[in-house]
Amino acid sequence: MSNLTELIAAVGPDLAAHANPNPGPDRFEDGSRGYVLEAVYEAYLLHYREPRAFVGMDADLRLLAGDALYAQALERLAEIGDLEAVSELADLISLCAWAESVARTELTEALWEASERRLLSGTGPGARAEVAPELARDRP
Repeated sequence: MSNLTELIAAVGPDLAAHANPNPGPDRFEDGSRGYVLEAVYEAYLLHYREPRAFVGMDADLRLLAGDALYAQALERLAEIGDLEAVSELADLISLCAWAESVARTELTEALWEASERRLLSGTGPGARAEVAPELARDRP
């Protein structure tokens, strides 16, 4: 079962009613961290882009659905005690929100790639280090 298929199966009936029967391929590899990255990425897409796993939602439901997926992903990590991944994803979520809010959307892909490297291959310092120079420059 793909991460996206598992994600669709894990949501409640309100979101399941909007499930895309053909969500396309996963972005992240299988495994607990891959699933969680996929859930957080889908939440990000619900908030800011076009989601892959869900269709036909108005803006309010998309925002709530994204929040629910963020919570589901972080809860799964907390249950298994993966505090490194919780911390990295909290950084990723907040930094993507920051990039969107200050019209620095060109940074979001680098943030995702940095978190993916950190969480799936254990290399790299993660999302916060990826944009540290940008954060320092953009602060008043």
